[in-house]
Amino acid sequence: MPRLIPALCVMFVLHPYVAAQPPKANRKPMVALIEKAIDREADALLALYKHIHAHPELAFQEVQTADRLAKELRTLGFTVTEKVGGTGVVGVLANGTGPTIMVRADMDGLPIIEATGLPYASKVLTRDADGNPVGVMHACGHDMNVTCLVGVARVLSSLKPHWQGTLILIGQPAEEIGAGAKAMLEDGFLKRFPRPDFALALHCDGRYPAGHVNYREGQLQANVDSVDIVVKGKGGHGAAPHTTIDPIVIAARIVLDLQTIVSRERNPLEPAVVTVGSIHGGTKHNIIPDECKLQLTVRTMNDKARAEVLDAITRIAKAAALAAKAPEPSVKLRGNSFTPALINEKELTQKLVAVFQDVLGADRVHERPMSMGGEDFSQFTRAGLRTFYWHLGTADPAAVAEAKRGGKPLANTHSPYYAPVPEPTLRTGVLTMSMAVLELMKEKK
Repeated sequence: MPRLIPALCVMFVLHPYVAAQPPKANRKPMVALIEKAIDREADALLALYKHIHAHPELAFQEVQTADRLAKELRTLGFTVTEKVGGTGVVGVLANGTGPTIMVRADMDGLPIIEATGLPYASKVLTRDADGNPVGVMHACGHDMNVTCLVGVARVLSSLKPHWQGTLILIGQPAEEIGAGAKAMLEDGFLKRFPRPDFALALHCDGRYPAGHVNYREGQLQANVDSVDIVVKGKGGHGAAPHTTIDPIVIAARIVLDLQTIVSRERNPLEPAVVTVGSIHGGTKHNIIPDECKLQLTVRTMNDKARAEVLDAITRIAKAAALAAKAPEPSVKLRGNSFTPALINEKELTQKLVAVFQDVLGADRVHERPMSMGGEDFSQFTRAGLRTFYWHLGTADPAAVAEAKRGGKPLANTHSPYYAPVPEPTLRTGVLTMSMAVLELMKEKK
């Protein structure tokens, strides 16, 4: 009998603690309601997805997409404002007193000729901002993002008796060039509409199976800058290079020297990327041109590193020109395309990840590594909003399994072969976003 006393003591000590724990939320009834609503809308959402996929538009040219989104939201009772930040759409649905939740979907496509072979593949040809003829494709899944937004609008408008607050749904232009969120903010988004207590967004990820989501707490993506360098020289005949100052040779030196910024100037434990994505100079074999143009993408983890790397780029370009007795080159940032680092708020991330794990199962919710990619949803964070951004798996699970075995590699975003599996991708996107909104609507104003 004495041997039982310690055990009993432990029981009596632990019991009050266990009883004091808050009961786990029973989300099954709400999930059932959402899934029933999705079932009602499934055919219409699939048709909408295929339509948007087949009719992509480039950054700040999303006229048809914006018009279709605006009509969808008006039909559901949203107060809709168009042409915010160019082609942006803002829909507001007020439903009593409570938090204000913003959900963003980006609308633009990419200048890529689609090679998926899908029956609803894009055949769109247009001209880019520079007037060049290009194909257009939803190679980043923004067609899926917009369709999920409409799905959330349909689901939550049908479930108004179950929540209180204000829902703001936005169709954002020009994410692909990092300019759309900034344009909407500069057009008075935070002054013209109710200020969001929380801002949410999802995005497609072709490396994860459909039906799964992934996330990262804290910093998810990097600062991204676009830099244009114009190297100036003195043109002439290729047979008499001594009478010229060859800007192509200077540009070649700059390209190589730029790589020393990361390899020799930066701490190896602090990642940075400097990539020359384009170099153009000259018109003919035997002509030394007057100038050569470089286009760079620069990716850094924080503002201090950003300033140091950008300063180094300017210094290296000027030094190469000086060494060749050439005029000083032009080094310019494309200011409108700067994308700040994307950072998920810790508390908000933990809260919603727990919801996703409960709804989808922990085995379908994955923590992902940090990326050097960019996303201008981060502009809303810099504007002071509490934000959470997650990724939606879009790949056929069988294709994922094959790729893991060393078979056919997966086509990820920005590939001409990228093609999300519509189901269960759409269902997962609408379900997770709807549950995230409803969870946050419980927060006290």
